[in-house]
Amino acid sequence: MMLDEMDNDRRGFLKCMAWAGTGALLAFDGGIGSSIGLDSALAAPVKRSAIKPFTFVQLSDSHIGFNKPPNPDARATFAEAIAKVKALPQQPDFLIHTGDVSQLSRESEFDDAEQMLKGTGLPVFFVPGEHDMLDADGGKLFLDRFGKGTKGAGWYSFDHRGVHFIALVNVADLKPGGMGNLGPEQLAWLKGDLASRSSSTPIIVFAHIPLWTVYAEWGWGTDDAAEALKLLARFGSVTVLNGHIHQITQKIEGRVAFHTARSTAFPQPAPGTAPSPGPLKVPSEQLRQMLGITDAMFVRGHDRIALIDSTLSA
Repeated sequence: MMLDEMDNDRRGFLKCMAWAGTGALLAFDGGIGSSIGLDSALAAPVKRSAIKPFTFVQLSDSHIGFNKPPNPDARATFAEAIAKVKALPQQPDFLIHTGDVSQLSRESEFDDAEQMLKGTGLPVFFVPGEHDMLDADGGKLFLDRFGKGTKGAGWYSFDHRGVHFIALVNVADLKPGGMGNLGPEQLAWLKGDLASRSSSTPIIVFAHIPLWTVYAEWGWGTDDAAEALKLLARFGSVTVLNGHIHQITQKIEGRVAFHTARSTAFPQPAPGTAPSPGPLKVPSEQLRQMLGITDAMFVRGHDRIALIDSTLSA
């Protein structure tokens, strides 16, 4: 499903849409972003134009090593997502993984994920999820493998074809209830990183836990995200990519578009529909449908996110 360009002047307009497939392909043309599901991209003709679009793929929450009844082999479903990327008629410039690469921060899990991703032949940019920081040294195994040259707990930025990418870490200091936290050191770094950027520079921010409060009771938000968003407020185009909640939600507010990606491992319940978050068991024949297309709607003034799931073949 294609998300058309939104009018930045419609401040306060909130909308959730479906994002198809086990990853989201994001395209940039003239600094404006759009998205298309991986399966839709496989069927779409390659565009020919004077200016080649800039694309990348977001994957999230692969949970390599997870083998419980909701998905007895998370490696297999992650491999399926990677196969979709490799089959794209126009290869993306790179991949972004928005955290929970592993289930238990084990060396073998990180190694499996790295080897599978190498099969794409594409650069990969990572941020850690809370499952990637479970080792005794608080994420050292993840950072040694995927975070070389980063700052603090793994934050960094880079530029690509006129777009400024910012990787934030909000899982190193989780608050009671699981709310994410950026912390003063990272916020000071972010302020300095943005200081020399023109307000016309397109900004892509990616982190694990959403930078807007999806559901506070389950810790699905970042408690000091407002401070980061204030620093981003002067920019004309800001896209924020997250994972963590294993379901597709999107919010457009002013000039900022928020998107949370589906997991490639297992679904989680919709906010408030279960006693707590966690792996959601569905019949095995439905698992890939749950990792497929989900329609979601969020409207200002309403407390709940409505999710409408459909199969990839629908």
